[in-house]
Amino acid sequence: MRVRLVGMYGAALVIGTWVAAPLLLIALAAFTPRSILYEWPRPLWPHAFSLDTMLFFFRSTGVWASTLNSIVVAGLTIGLVFLIATPTGYALARYRFRGKDAVQLSILVVKMFPATVLSIPLAVAFIRWGLYDTLIGVALVHTALSIPFVTVIVTSVFVGISYELEEAAMTLGSSRLRAFLRVTLPMAVPGLAAAAIFTFVLSWNEVFAATILTLDHRTLPALIVDSVISAGAPLHFRFAGGFFMVMPAVVIILLIRRYLLTLWGVTVR
Repeated sequence: MRVRLVGMYGAALVIGTWVAAPLLLIALAAFTPRSILYEWPRPLWPHAFSLDTMLFFFRSTGVWASTLNSIVVAGLTIGLVFLIATPTGYALARYRFRGKDAVQLSILVVKMFPATVLSIPLAVAFIRWGLYDTLIGVALVHTALSIPFVTVIVTSVFVGISYELEEAAMTLGSSRLRAFLRVTLPMAVPGLAAAAIFTFVLSWNEVFAATILTLDHRTLPALIVDSVISAGAPLHFRFAGGFFMVMPAVVIILLIRRYLLTLWGVTVR
């Protein structure tokens, strides 16, 4: 038993170090003065810190506009995803019907196909539909990428809530819709909120669709990638941009860590 416990803690330590080390190095570089950042050999722990690198990034052309674009796209994505995934997950959790297993499998199979193979067809289709270089177009792609993940999560959340509670409400005169809104939905809110946060993080960090489908309305990841590839952005710009991209996801995960278990159906304690 002790050996197993040591192995679990050791594995957790290795995984935590693997994840945290790059974040720490990026954070250190983002607050390192440019004169020290370009030294060689560069010290692992800088002997001075400065906001110059981050201020340079914030003052760069298009950063705040692209940040707003990313927030708008993420908001649209969350709304569209839950408009589709919530009823789908509820139906998969509550009803038995012919082809249910095939539907669940088909939802997961969608994730098997790489998005890169759709780049040219997507661009052509969006140009024809008038959605090219629009935020709603990017949001639609992010929605398609997020629906399989969110549907599986929402299904597990509703499975974790006893159906007898809805039945009890209906026996007392509530309709099925009212029982869902007054009984099931409040208990599912933590899990749905956690899934929404993960959807936000996925949309915030997604770069492929935003790069392919936008020119003048770049999201923040697309702007950073375009600056690095096309304009040859300096090293301090890359570190500052990477830190700014990572921090919202890290902060959000820390804020909702107590609700992460609800993603797997643990909604009532």
